[in-house]
Amino acid sequence: MIGALAITQTAGYGILYYAFSVFIPPMSRELQAGVAQLTGAITLSVLVSGLVAPLVGRWLDRHGGRGLMTAGSVLGALAVLAWSQVRSVVQLYLVCGVLGVASAMVLYEAAFAVIVAWFDAARRARALLAVTVVAGFASSIFLPLTGLLVELYGWRQALVILSAGYALTAVPLHGLAVRGRAAPAHVDRREIVGAALRERPFWLLAAAFLTQTGAVAVMGVLLVTYLITLGHPPVFAAGVAGLLGVLSVTGRLVTTGLQARWPVSLITAAMFGLQGLAAVLLPMVGRGAVGAVVAVVLFGLGFGVGTIARPALLADRYGTAAYASLSGALALPITVAKAVAPLVAAGIAQVAGYPAVMGVVAAACVLGALSLVVYDRSRPAAAQGS
Repeated sequence: MIGALAITQTAGYGILYYAFSVFIPPMSRELQAGVAQLTGAITLSVLVSGLVAPLVGRWLDRHGGRGLMTAGSVLGALAVLAWSQVRSVVQLYLVCGVLGVASAMVLYEAAFAVIVAWFDAARRARALLAVTVVAGFASSIFLPLTGLLVELYGWRQALVILSAGYALTAVPLHGLAVRGRAAPAHVDRREIVGAALRERPFWLLAAAFLTQTGAVAVMGVLLVTYLITLGHPPVFAAGVAGLLGVLSVTGRLVTTGLQARWPVSLITAAMFGLQGLAAVLLPMVGRGAVGAVVAVVLFGLGFGVGTIARPALLADRYGTAAYASLSGALALPITVAKAVAPLVAAGIAQVAGYPAVMGVVAAACVLGALSLVVYDRSRPAAAQGS
């Protein structure tokens, strides 16, 4: 099952998310739309995925992932196929709305719910790591592949090929390999969720991952532009920014390896704090090539840590019976932050400059780290001593 989820997550992120940027130039010419208009479509997709996440989570808790993820694969493949036929920006936005629904049904949140339901704590960390490490290379695989397909066949035919490839990969793997619900059906999940929402620790987790996700989204979108503003050539800026994907895998490996010795919350807090330091350093040392690389490396080590820390912390505190519902409740504000933060940061950059943006990014990372430190102090005494 882990191998199947790793493959489908790689294909899902590569096709439903990362490939979009490759299609912007040809779509802009044919649809006669600006880059901002087209970028808004993928922003809509992200927002829709967050809006439907609570509903998806409740379904996963009751029925498991097989049926939902298989249906989501079919929906995603059909949406990509429909994308190949759009003739206007309005049609593109409609398609991206459907892509957002499909993403909520098949990407990390759903996959993590399946893993959490089926693996005990000892094996869960390794399972989460395996899926995220493989899927972490989605951009490295699908960005050049998509670019080649567009060059050879044009953007519309490239989408048809990607749609077929995704359907042939994800539909059978989800249908055959993903397991059904393992938790007992009589569990009162509403009570578990309600009790969690009334507790301060849940909102500390929400604050931690919301702020850090917003910071990561800003860096992911604006880093290349800022490095160019600092005086670096575009090729250098793109190459250094590309380190974030590789380093996200490194950070996940380090975090998983340290879990045997220290609490996940404190390891993650340290990684978030390191990212805050990197954001402060970038305006100070980023004009030099070495300084820019050092700052990006430090930030990149925490780039993907939140992805594996959030399911581990939720399952550790609240168990697995209502994990997907709780994860969906967290996903909504976090996804909104992911979609909105880059737009806000771009506005700040225009008014106050990129150093101010880095200051806000640093503050967000530090706030996330402090929230996790306070959260750790709220853990039961027995858990703190383990």
